[in-house]
Amino acid sequence: MDEMEEELKCPVCGSFFREPIILPCSHNICLACARNILVQTPEAESPQSSRASGSDYDYLDLDKMSLYSEADSGYGSYGGFVSLPTTPCQKSPNGVRVFPPGPAPSPHPQQPPAQQQAGCLLAPIPRNACITCPQCHRSLLLDERGLRGFPRNRVLEGVVERYRQGRAAALKCQLCERSPREAAVMCEQCDVLYCEPCRMRCHPPRGPLAKHRLVPPAQGRVGPGRRAAPRKTSTCTEHELENLSMYCVQCKTPVCYQCLEEGKHGTHEVKALGAMWKLHKGQLSQALNGLSDRASEAKEFLVQLRNTVQHIQENSVEFEACLVAQCDALIDALNRRKAQLLACVNKEHEHKLKVVRDQISHCTVKLRQTTGLMEYCLEVIKENDPSGFLQISDALIRRVLMTESQWGKGTLTPRMTSDFDLTLDSAPLLQTIHQLDFVQMKVPSAPMLQLEECCTENNSATLSWKQPPLSTIAVDGYILELDDGDGGHFREVYVGTETICTVDGLHYNSTYKSRVKAFNASGVGQYSKTLVMHTSHVAWFTFDAASAHPDIILSNDNLTVTCNSYDDRVALGGAAFSRGVHYWEMTLDRYDNHPDPAFGVARADVLKDVMLGKDDKAWAMYVDNNRSWFMHNNSHTNRTDGGISKGSTIGVLLDFTRRILIFLINDEQQGPVAFEGLEGAFYPAISLNRNVQVTLHTGLPIPDFYTPGEVDPAAHMC
Repeated sequence: MDEMEEELKCPVCGSFFREPIILPCSHNICLACARNILVQTPEAESPQSSRASGSDYDYLDLDKMSLYSEADSGYGSYGGFVSLPTTPCQKSPNGVRVFPPGPAPSPHPQQPPAQQQAGCLLAPIPRNACITCPQCHRSLLLDERGLRGFPRNRVLEGVVERYRQGRAAALKCQLCERSPREAAVMCEQCDVLYCEPCRMRCHPPRGPLAKHRLVPPAQGRVGPGRRAAPRKTSTCTEHELENLSMYCVQCKTPVCYQCLEEGKHGTHEVKALGAMWKLHKGQLSQALNGLSDRASEAKEFLVQLRNTVQHIQENSVEFEACLVAQCDALIDALNRRKAQLLACVNKEHEHKLKVVRDQISHCTVKLRQTTGLMEYCLEVIKENDPSGFLQISDALIRRVLMTESQWGKGTLTPRMTSDFDLTLDSAPLLQTIHQLDFVQMKVPSAPMLQLEECCTENNSATLSWKQPPLSTIAVDGYILELDDGDGGHFREVYVGTETICTVDGLHYNSTYKSRVKAFNASGVGQYSKTLVMHTSHVAWFTFDAASAHPDIILSNDNLTVTCNSYDDRVALGGAAFSRGVHYWEMTLDRYDNHPDPAFGVARADVLKDVMLGKDDKAWAMYVDNNRSWFMHNNSHTNRTDGGISKGSTIGVLLDFTRRILIFLINDEQQGPVAFEGLEGAFYPAISLNRNVQVTLHTGLPIPDFYTPGEVDPAAHMC
C-alpha cells in the first residue's frame, strides 16, 4: 500500500487530500489548496504591460514557490493576486473556461497561518478568479460559481480515509481465544482475519476451503468490524436538490433529470448511471489485468538484473585472473602493458555495472509507480459511488493503458550482458607486444528470425528478426534477401537499420525463401536460418471494424454485418485492391423485402452515413425484391429486373485487367458491365440498415462464365 501513497497526496501541500475537487484536466487538488492558489485576471491588459509586470515567467516556477509549513496543516500558503494577460479561452464541460497551456501566475505573498486557515474557504472569490493546475499547468478561469463549479471527488476521499485508517489500525486475529495475535491473512470469502497458527488450524489449504482467496489483512479490510459504508446519494452541481441519475455520454459526466429537461444536456445521448458505472468498472478492471501482467514481468526482470550484477562481478574476477596470467607469461614486455590492459577491463567492468544499476534504478521507480497506480485503482473499484467513480474512471483508464504501454517491448530487456567481449591474443611475436590490445570489433552474429511475428497475408510477407540475446557487438544495419518464389537466386529486398520489413507485390500461391544478415564496419556477418513462406492462393479478407460506421454491428469474426439504424450505413472490407482479378460473394441472412441494400467497391474516404454510391467515392448496385440499379455519384443507371430475397447470394467481380466491375445474383450476371475505366485502390463495400443481415465469403475462384483478358500473368497480382 505504500506505493499508492503518492496517488493520495495533494500536489500543492504534499499531504493527504482533504476535500479534493476534480479540475477539468482530470487532476485533483485540495479545496483549501485550490483557494490558496487562485489569482485574479484583469479585464484588459496589453502584452507590453504583462511583460512589464513580470507575470510572463516560466510556469514551472510555480512548484518552486509553493510553501509548506507545520503551522498551516501542510497546505501551501499563497496570498494576493497577480495579473494574467487576457487570452482566448475555451469552455469546459462544467462551465469553467480553460486557458491553453502557458505561463502560470506567480504565487502571492504568504499570509499568516491562522488568518489563512480562518479565511481560506469563507473569503469571497475575487472577480475573474483563475486557477492553474499544479500538475499539467493549464490555466482555468472560474465562472460565477467559483470553486463550487468543480465536482467533489468523493471516491478519492473514501480511498484516503480507508488508507489512513488501515495504517493506524492494528489488525488482529479474530479466532485467537485469549490474547489475539497479529493477523497474517484475511479470507475474502469468510471475511475473517487469521493469524498463521489459526489459519493452519481453521482454514487449511485443502478440501472445500482450498478455492478461497487469501489476501494481506490491510488489503482485505481497514480494521476489525469494518462494514461497507452506505452509498451516499450524489446531487447535481447545477441543481443542488436533484440527485444524479443519468450519465451524459457526450459530456462524460453524471446528470440529473432537470439537466435533461432544462440544461445543455437535453439533446445529448444519455444512459443509465448504474449501467455506465458497471461498464467503466469493467473497462478499468480489464485494463488493470494487462498492467498487472506487466508488473509481474517487471518483478521477474529485476531479479534477472540483480543476478546479472552478480555474474558481471564473477566474470570480471575470472577475466582479470586470465589476463594477469597471460601478461605475467610475457614477462617484461607484457608488464609494460599489463596495467593499461587491466584499466581497460576495469573500465568495461564499471561501465557494465553502471548500465545495469541505472536500469535497475529506472525499472524499480517505474514498478513502484505502477504498483501504486494499481493499488489505487483497486481501491477505486471498491467504491460504491457510481457518479464519483465515473468522474475519474476515464482518466484512470487512460493512465492505466498509458502506463501499460510504457512497459512495451524493450523496457524489460537487459541493456548490458554480463560477458566481456574483450579478446586477448597472446600468440604474436615479441616485437608486436607493444601493439597488443583488445579486439573490440567483430562482425555481427547471425540474426534470429522471430517466427511468431513473421507472416504472410494475401500477397504480402512480413518478416521480423533480432540480434541474439545478450549480444553486444555493434550492428550498423541489416540485409534482407528473398528468392523469386520459384526456387531461383536470392535478391536483396531491404537494406537498413529496421528489424521488421513488409514486402508487397509478391505472386499469389508461391513459395518464397527469406534470410537476413547483419553488417558493421568490420564486415558482414553470417546469414540467419532460411525461412520458407507461402503466399495465399486467393485474396482473403473480412469487414473492417475500425472504418465501419458506428451503427454497424460485426460478428462471426467480422464476416457478418448487421445495423442498428433504419438509415443506410456503410462498412468496408479490410483489403484494398489495385491490380488483378478478384471475386467475392455476400449471402443475405435476413431480409424482409423492403430495404435496398447496396453492394460494390469504394475508396477509403467514402461517406459512411448514406447509401453506397451516393457520392463519387463508391461504385455500387442497390437492389430490392424486384429489380436493381447501378449507382455512382448519386446517378442511377441500368435498371434490371430480378431482385433478392432471404438466402440470395450477391457476387462482385472486380477486374483490373479490363478495369471493369460486374455484379451477380445467385450465380447469374445482373445486367451489363456495371462500371468501366476503374483505376486506383478500391475496398469491397456494402451499405445496409437494421432489416438486413449479410455474411461475406472470400477466397473464391473466378466464376466459370468469365474469362479474364489475355494479359501478363504478373498483372493478376494485387
